Amino acid sequence: MGYKQTYAAWKADPEAYWMQAAEAIDWVKRPTRALDDSAAPFYRWYADGQMNTCWNAVDRHVAAGRGADPAIIWDSPMTGQKRRIPFADLQEQTARLGGALQARGVGRGDRVIIYMPMVPEALVAMLACARIGAVHSVVFGGFAAHELAVRIDDATPKAVIAGSCGLEPGRTIAYKPLLDEAIRLSAHAPEFCVILQRPECAAELTPGRDHDWHDFQSGAAPADCVPVGGADPLYILYTSGTTGQPKGVVRPNAGHAVALHWTMKNVYDVAPGDVFWAASDVGWVVGHSYICYAPLIYGCTTVVFEGKPVGTPDAGTFWRVIAEHDVRVLFTAPTAFRAIKRVDPKGAFIGQHDLSRLKALYLAGERADPDTIEWAQTMLKVPVIDHWWQTETGYTIAGNPWGLERLPVKIGSPTVPMPGYEVHVLGEDGHQLKPGELGAIAVKLPLPPGTLSGLWNAEDRFRKSYLHHFPGYYETGDAGMVDEDGYLWIMARTDDVINVAGHRLSTGAMEEVLAGLPEVAECAVIGVADPLKGQLPMGFLCVSAGVDRPSEEIVQDAVARVREKIGPVAAFKLAVVVERLPKTRSGKILRATMAKIADGEPWKMPATIDDPAILDEIREALQGLGYAREPAGA
Repeated sequence: MGYKQTYAAWKADPEAYWMQAAEAIDWVKRPTRALDDSAAPFYRWYADGQMNTCWNAVDRHVAAGRGADPAIIWDSPMTGQKRRIPFADLQEQTARLGGALQARGVGRGDRVIIYMPMVPEALVAMLACARIGAVHSVVFGGFAAHELAVRIDDATPKAVIAGSCGLEPGRTIAYKPLLDEAIRLSAHAPEFCVILQRPECAAELTPGRDHDWHDFQSGAAPADCVPVGGADPLYILYTSGTTGQPKGVVRPNAGHAVALHWTMKNVYDVAPGDVFWAASDVGWVVGHSYICYAPLIYGCTTVVFEGKPVGTPDAGTFWRVIAEHDVRVLFTAPTAFRAIKRVDPKGAFIGQHDLSRLKALYLAGERADPDTIEWAQTMLKVPVIDHWWQTETGYTIAGNPWGLERLPVKIGSPTVPMPGYEVHVLGEDGHQLKPGELGAIAVKLPLPPGTLSGLWNAEDRFRKSYLHHFPGYYETGDAGMVDEDGYLWIMARTDDVINVAGHRLSTGAMEEVLAGLPEVAECAVIGVADPLKGQLPMGFLCVSAGVDRPSEEIVQDAVARVREKIGPVAAFKLAVVVERLPKTRSGKILRATMAKIADGEPWKMPATIDDPAILDEIREALQGLGYAREPAGA
């Protein structure tokens, strides 16, 4: 069936549709029904079934005779090392670590925090927890001690599994001192810690509490896969909250496995045995879904990459990895390609590698501006497919379902909603808007399998954060519109829709215009307070390498272009050229923080920021425009 027929089949009988999809995974006890809505809006999928996620990701492939096939390819330009781990070896490693954790009293439902760099052992730790029914919570390696402490107190883990250090271009980040400080700050203390010692920075172990990764597992009896309930939690993943208190997104086991398996064919159009590379980090949802679980559940080989798109050693490292490891599909954030384009605008490095086996590039994590998509299409000569989803959903809300039907690409749109997602664009009062009208994007309940079942120990916060504003809907927090063809357009976060003299305008639309300037490699637009118009847009422009035009001329062109493409109603007059933009480690631009600095409001240093020093540079640029008058600080 094509897309329309598949979507219609789901909508006509969601129960039958998701029960059929569940046939793709292995069950210990098959569920008798897909959806349990008895406690709505806390929906449970496959609740009376039993299964094990590690079995589905590892053991069943070994049982099917694929034990010698590669499960993980580790490529680390930071260390110069590469390693291939077959499914059989991955099975042995997860069973041994799982057994060692069981021997120390970790069992079904217990939490384990994982604080690791991009090494294969991070996946082994995740899968070992899944194997024994423990609930893992991966915290991005190198997170500040305070932020780690908050997560320790919320998840109350029995154990922490950590690396001794992480590697960044030009620096080594010692994790163990951060972990020690986090445990000192937290009210809850884990019973023990397991430390993977890396030769780049070995850690001093605390006697009685800390165990060396290898010594800890020595002599442990391998663990079998423990059956868990379909609605039992697999993991907790913390995402930033508007209050500064992170939200622990809970992902149940069975719906997660069913949904991710469904996406590998229907969204990404890969086959078992293909090499799939999600260039992200295990600390983010993309790392959970598409570095660890989805490729392995489907039987693909997954790439674990320890490096950066530029600087490790150059802007050609992505192309080397693709060519060397026969990558069929690359999935990354648009910011990675903007970084490559800025350093190598003519794509000189691309010609040095054979990319003929690459089928497609998928982008997600932030808005993919048309200029970046067109550059990637031209340079790679493969389809570039934008798709949209969130930490909370765990996989695609809207995309181009290549395994079902290759729909026409509209650059700037992630295409259409996937089965399971009935997407509406709503006005502030909850009424449905017409095609082309900008509003809040919401998904009619229930959400499909694989999405969040709630927030960890925070039922009221779950309701207030996602369900309160539009009863009967999940509020995504994104703003956009639907066109006459049913294509979805994500224009901004709801907070990034600004009100200029009564006109609701999308900062994303302005960024799209600015990105079309030939000198601009990357840009951001925020709304700043204005006593006359309420808000005014302000643009920040990063120029490509080798551009020597005066900044004043580039700013003049930017103002003129927005006026031409969007109109005088945007009142776009404020712009500045900056060296770089403040981002999270996953590449998202910290627009809300920039806006608070501009308006002189109190702000908190984001836990996920890649380089805090950039905010000082932004403040200086804002002061040059007459903003950030107050010395606001964290």
